[in-house]
Amino acid sequence: MEPPDHSRDNQEVLTLREAAEMLLEECRMVLPGLQALFGFQLIAVFNSGFGELLTPVEQRLHLLAIALVVVAAAVIMTPAAIHRVNARRVSERFVRTSTALLLWGMFPLAIGMCLDVYLIARMILGQRPLAGAVAGVLFVVCIGFWYLLPRASGVGGMSRNSH
Repeated sequence: MEPPDHSRDNQEVLTLREAAEMLLEECRMVLPGLQALFGFQLIAVFNSGFGELLTPVEQRLHLLAIALVVVAAAVIMTPAAIHRVNARRVSERFVRTSTALLLWGMFPLAIGMCLDVYLIARMILGQRPLAGAVAGVLFVVCIGFWYLLPRASGVGGMSRNSH
């Protein structure tokens, strides 16, 4: 095991086992939110206002949002499935692949959430351009916090130079 690297911002190098455990825990943390969102998405379809307030195109957008959340859940759950195949070994490849899967899974999640925000904003505000702007701003916020900020700040060893 390498000694802790305190030369830059008091960072510590994790063992592969620690990195894998942390990564799988991060995946587990995202899943309850995904499950709750998916449940609300499903319930919305059975609400009387769904057919009355949304056009057929908007109803299909909601279906797309549901499908994207399912894709996000599948991708985010994949590291656990990979780990189960070879649970007694952890490799650098597993950690890198699983990290990429977690990050890739957040993209369809962001799109799915923002599509539903668009639909809700359209129902509340009544104006498609304004609803689109609300959803667009929130999409940029998600991408900014989930992808750009970690890379730009180097927080958690995610800087471009750390790998």
